[in-house]
Amino acid sequence: MEYLDFELPIKELEEQLEKCVIIGKESDVDVTPTCKEINKKLVETKKEIYKNLTAWQRVQLSRHPNRPYTLDYIKAICGDTFLELHGDRGFKDDKAMVGGLGKINGQSFMIIGQQKGFNTKTRQYRNFGMANPEGYRKALRLMKMAEKFGIPVLTLVDTPGAYPGLEAEERGQGEAIARNIFEMVRLQVPIITIIVGEGASGGALGIGVGDRVYMLENTWYSVISPESCSSILWKSWEYKERAAEALKLTSSDMKKQKLVDDVIPEPLGGAHYDRETTFKTVAEYITKGYNELKDLSTADLIAQRMDKYSNMGEFKE
Repeated sequence: MEYLDFELPIKELEEQLEKCVIIGKESDVDVTPTCKEINKKLVETKKEIYKNLTAWQRVQLSRHPNRPYTLDYIKAICGDTFLELHGDRGFKDDKAMVGGLGKINGQSFMIIGQQKGFNTKTRQYRNFGMANPEGYRKALRLMKMAEKFGIPVLTLVDTPGAYPGLEAEERGQGEAIARNIFEMVRLQVPIITIIVGEGASGGALGIGVGDRVYMLENTWYSVISPESCSSILWKSWEYKERAAEALKLTSSDMKKQKLVDDVIPEPLGGAHYDRETTFKTVAEYITKGYNELKDLSTADLIAQRMDKYSNMGEFKE
């Protein structure tokens, strides 16, 4: 387990508990009371730390290297039913954007999401979860296929942003994202979107238009990352904590502003502390969202989706 800077008190207590258990195994000394005391203190410390997280600390948790990524969710929730589909039929297959057919609780879904890597080699292979235009065009191709066969769409968002390279702009990055948003608004099947990690800017919006949009508790969703915001406003990354607070990018902020439909609770310490519970909770929210949408007519589904996004940003005094 890797620890973030604010998690160091937890690391110390977990190391103490581990040493205590080893001493008990290697000697005749009864260390049960000591272990219980350390464990009690560990639980209390976790509760104290995680109930008072700042916006920046939640950003850090969303990027935790042990946190489950899109394919982890797909494999855990769909099992052997997932069939990955490749390519945009125009340029190439973008490894930062994965997609395919899978079953969740017996219901078929077209599942699409950004995939990050878990080590240096796979991060380069997946381009750090930053999709090129062909990735968004692949996503749209799969959505249109789902529409053709009446299959609901599930998108899992986890990206630091769309790839900003020269070659991506030459191939029409902006147009590809705009086209996806345009087509998703009028897609004739239910769309469920879940932010499972980072939800940055147009890179997230390119697969983020949904009838139901959920955020995991320790994720963020914003037009810009705190570091980039700090760089623009203060010409330095040093003010990233201040920028994170000002951007109102946490799941609770987004729910309060009615920009997402619900927040999916995570286990104490984050999704990576108890992956199985996280996968189970996410699957429950997917099923719940689909059950709310499955009986709507196509006209009502699209009308509700359009109204939902049209009403965003309206304030009455």
